[in-house]
Amino acid sequence: MADTSDFHNGMKLEIDGDPWVMTYFQHVKPGKGGAFVRTKIKNLRTGKSVDRTYRAGERVVEADVEDRTMQYLYAESDGIVCMDTQNYEQITIPLSQVGDAKDYLQENAEVSVILYKGQPISIEIPSFVIAKVVQTDPGVKGDTASGATKPAKIETGATVLVPLFIKEGESIRVDTRTGEYVERVAS
Repeated sequence: MADTSDFHNGMKLEIDGDPWVMTYFQHVKPGKGGAFVRTKIKNLRTGKSVDRTYRAGERVVEADVEDRTMQYLYAESDGIVCMDTQNYEQITIPLSQVGDAKDYLQENAEVSVILYKGQPISIEIPSFVIAKVVQTDPGVKGDTASGATKPAKIETGATVLVPLFIKEGESIRVDTRTGEYVERVAS
């Protein structure tokens, strides 16, 4: 248990049986009435954010949430398999909890797995990945309006819009948060 004086950004709370993370908090002491704390919290399972207000001194339950660094091994039909880098234990994370991250997972990549009461609830991948372009149409000379792009399939299976000068076999850096091309990388 913790009270409102213990609040900090990144604090993990358990509310109605779900894990939440505090993304913002502000202590408010109005001229009239009692002090309170205004917070913004995000559900770790669904990603939904809500605003919530607590009276000063109100007690909350801290969530049993653990962040573990794991190594992505391979994908199965129902999920992905990751190995704990500390004890070499393998776990399968359901695809429903992996989300869009599955489009950018590369074998042996390190990922951060969030465990709630020992069960995986989501993963976080690096913000940028370097991947090889496996299929794209050739750029047509003279067909270059400023900022022209074409679709390219990368080795992880995702399709990314890239500039016309990118060819098959080249490596590119992709922002995994937005799915956008960042730059060409020397192989």
